Amino acid sequence: MGYGLRHRHRSISQTRRQTRRVCGRSAGRALTREIFTERMKMTNKKWMSLLGGAVLVATTACAYAKGIPQIPGAPAIHGHPVVNTPKMLMWPPNAKPAAADLTDPDADLLFDLHGSIERGACRKVDLVVSTEGNYHMALNTLWRTVLLPRYGKTIRSWYYTTSPPIAFPQLMHHDDLNFGNFYLHCRPEVAIAAPRLIRKLETHGFTEGKPIALMKSRGNVLLVKYGNPLHIHSVWDLARPNVHLITPNPYNEPGAFLNYAGTIYEIAKHDPHPPKGWTANRLFNAIFNSHIKDKWLIGARIHHRDEPWSVAYGKANVAVIMYQLGKYTKAVFPHLFTIVPLGGTVSHPRPLPGNQIDTTYLIRVKGHFTARQRRARHDFIKTLESPAFTRILEHDGLRRP
Repeated sequence: MGYGLRHRHRSISQTRRQTRRVCGRSAGRALTREIFTERMKMTNKKWMSLLGGAVLVATTACAYAKGIPQIPGAPAIHGHPVVNTPKMLMWPPNAKPAAADLTDPDADLLFDLHGSIERGACRKVDLVVSTEGNYHMALNTLWRTVLLPRYGKTIRSWYYTTSPPIAFPQLMHHDDLNFGNFYLHCRPEVAIAAPRLIRKLETHGFTEGKPIALMKSRGNVLLVKYGNPLHIHSVWDLARPNVHLITPNPYNEPGAFLNYAGTIYEIAKHDPHPPKGWTANRLFNAIFNSHIKDKWLIGARIHHRDEPWSVAYGKANVAVIMYQLGKYTKAVFPHLFTIVPLGGTVSHPRPLPGNQIDTTYLIRVKGHFTARQRRARHDFIKTLESPAFTRILEHDGLRRP
């Protein structure tokens, strides 16, 4: 056996072992041969990336074993999405990834930041927030222009994550979180997410108090290349053979995937004048159960970064994305993207029937926090409920519930 082939087989064995360590023996067995085949294809030219790719596959193995989340009433999804991400070497980490692993394969620089903030040191971190990233632009504005100017003397050490919701795996695994080779072991004082995650945290006894409804989306839009060269104007155009759609990773971001796939199906289902011969089921199958190469693409980890990249420079022609994320992406890269509304206009969205509208909630996390940390949490929540944040939300394409 040649040197390269021998090491490819060794890498796959390492992946299986890593999977068992991270997710348990049953998940290791459940990681199918198909996933390894796809990984081999992705790394055929640069096979050394398998050593690092093993980490990415292992940390998502539990999710892959569970299968693709399904839309109630829609045809079963049995298609095989292709991860659309830049080719690069995935370096192996120094230690086993945490259950909440936010290492993105696009972020090579993270591997050169090494360190660990242990639990004892966490008592000196004033505020830790675990939040979904669908309003990251609004949170950044609030943090920099309102929270820190008002409470900067008491909130001096802090960090927050804007990602697929990770509070649950963090809390289930001793509060561990890692970005590449940097490990954080601090318990978040606040979790902000969709109702499904909030209920999960409540069910497992991780919360205190009642959830607070913070914001509501204005539905979803289509994000296409600048000028819309393929003339994509509705969800029905997503079925065309030359149109390649990217969605959130259904294994790593099931909530976002269900939102976007549900929007496609439900808008089509509620359309009183569908194209001749077309139904919502036929459209759904044409996208998610197609045999066309690269018809359905998915991001690697965090869709509000992955989807725009794929539309701009990857294989995708179009993405379904939340209105506020599309608005922000267009503002940052005005000459790369065009927004196609799914109801109303870009400036004044009026979501079509079936366009999914999300409400985001905040919940206090139960923990042995210091008096200073509890005060910081109180001030943070007060800021989130302020008129200043209401104005920020409106500016960024969101609204209060």
